Amino acid sequence: MNAPQRPKPLPRSAFPVFRTITTRWMDNDVYGHVNNVVYYSWFDTAVNAYLIEHGALDIHAGSTIGLVIETQCNYFAPLAFPQDVHAGIRVAHMGTSSVRYEVGLFDAREEHCAAAGHFVHVYVDRDTRRPVHVPQALRQVLEPLVV
Repeated sequence: MNAPQRPKPLPRSAFPVFRTITTRWMDNDVYGHVNNVVYYSWFDTAVNAYLIEHGALDIHAGSTIGLVIETQCNYFAPLAFPQDVHAGIRVAHMGTSSVRYEVGLFDAREEHCAAAGHFVHVYVDRDTRRPVHVPQALRQVLEPLVV
């Protein structure tokens, strides 16, 4: 029986857009690199900031919100404070009510990602928490990111 293949780091060319995230002193753990839980925060920060800046997400008054139902990350190289991290963003799948975002986290000086992961948002009505169609404004902002 063949063992599953370990994922490989992706190149910058795999991602259509990037955001810069600056590491903080508190991001490092006792081993001298960014703790694994921080990477998930960076995923949220990169994607949600992109959506907010492009007018596709109103976190305060929008009737539709995205809830994370799945997340995963593979680590390839350490990141540490002080360092700029480039977060590459792409959309691997856009369904009726969900979107699978993929994020590559890059050392600002490197061509291949130090970590790559994904999360799935299911878009729901803010009040009822029942799934709704991905809003048209969101679809328009995400179309250029679909791979």
